Amino acid sequence: MIRKKKAFAIKVVKFGGSSLADARQVRKVFEIVRADPERRIVVVSAPGKRSPEDMKVTDLLIALAEAQLAGAPTAAALDRVVERYREIQRALELPVAVTSDVENDLRRRLAGDTTHRGRFFDNLKAAGEDNCARVVAAVFNKLGLPSHYVDPREAGLLLSDDFGNATVLPESFDRLKLLRDTPDVAIFPGFFGYTVKGEVATFPRGGSDITGSILAAAVKADLYENFTDVDSVYAVDPRIVPDARAISVITYQEMRELAYAGFGVFHDEAILPAVQAKIPICIKNTNHPEAPGTRIVPERPYASGVVVGIVGAEGFCTLYVSKYLMNREIGFGRRLLQIVEDEGLSYEHAPSGIDNTSVILREQDVTPEIEARLCERVRDELGANDVGFEHGLALLMIVGEGMRYTVGLSAKACTALAAAGVNIDMINQGSSEISVMFGIKATDRKRAIKALYNAFFP
Repeated sequence: MIRKKKAFAIKVVKFGGSSLADARQVRKVFEIVRADPERRIVVVSAPGKRSPEDMKVTDLLIALAEAQLAGAPTAAALDRVVERYREIQRALELPVAVTSDVENDLRRRLAGDTTHRGRFFDNLKAAGEDNCARVVAAVFNKLGLPSHYVDPREAGLLLSDDFGNATVLPESFDRLKLLRDTPDVAIFPGFFGYTVKGEVATFPRGGSDITGSILAAAVKADLYENFTDVDSVYAVDPRIVPDARAISVITYQEMRELAYAGFGVFHDEAILPAVQAKIPICIKNTNHPEAPGTRIVPERPYASGVVVGIVGAEGFCTLYVSKYLMNREIGFGRRLLQIVEDEGLSYEHAPSGIDNTSVILREQDVTPEIEARLCERVRDELGANDVGFEHGLALLMIVGEGMRYTVGLSAKACTALAAAGVNIDMINQGSSEISVMFGIKATDRKRAIKALYNAFFP
């Protein structure tokens, strides 16, 4: 098969786990890449769920790592991982050696050093994407599309040694830009890279999106296509509003705000490299590739007052602090946030009044022990009159470039929430004026989202 390539055009294409869950999906990926000669760099995730009851390969690998560290038998857990690749190998009639290589790789990783839990976990988790990339390259070549697997270490993807939460090192981009000259299709495993010491390190979960964005920025791609299992980004979660409106074009900033607050289609950190390089992004559906998808661009025309999306996320709690004449006390906010930092916590928001302030935190990070220490230190060190925590908080966000300078928008949202019987615990408008955030009880989240959608998308 001969592919005519435009030397001046290149697309980086990322496929998520649902796009690679089985042989049928892998064949769809092949057809999508073959259909466009500009799709020359392909980033792959580990195989995802084949059904709602199924497990992702990454989750199987985590279970395998847990068993190894606990000293439990690993044979059954290992075979469950290998079997996922074996099914693809058999269905697409690849050589048996493909599966044997996967098994040998997993056994080698299992036998690695376990003294550092995070490093051991990252090395094993990365096997999902790494072996998937090798299998996909084998499939492409068998079906007639010249392709090759790319080793992230050889390509120069260098990460920090924050195992499980790594970030890309700046020098990676100069190394990775050489991929633009690849003579055939490059299959690059997502989710992981290597530290300067040569150790495997992974991005946070969903990190294949980050890999794709980094590569797009490095090679100065004309477009970064992110293939998933939905036709587009919707104005609201379609599981809450089934007939939600599709979004055709959205800006980086709008998408970043929405992704932060719970849009699961795109990993919010993945936007940054593309934003900095001004690479447009298109979210498309592997199962419906002819659909136009949603384009994410630096700028777009917009009308005043227009909201592009509404999103809500649970899993937050609030540290409430009250002290008379707090506003007159120089350094109070700094010392409060220092106490939060001392517990290894990052805060999400800190809305404030004259005599009181709140610090919104991720619920999963605040253990009962941390909560007790925070309250005690704030009372003792800051002399607070009242300190306490409120749990079960959800954050709602209304987002849109057209919200800038719009009169009455917050009032419209508050009226809709009041009519739905939703009490507002907190309201905050970002300095960019393209989003308004509301803090509500998590139990009211779905009802609130429906109310806001009906108000802004009649």
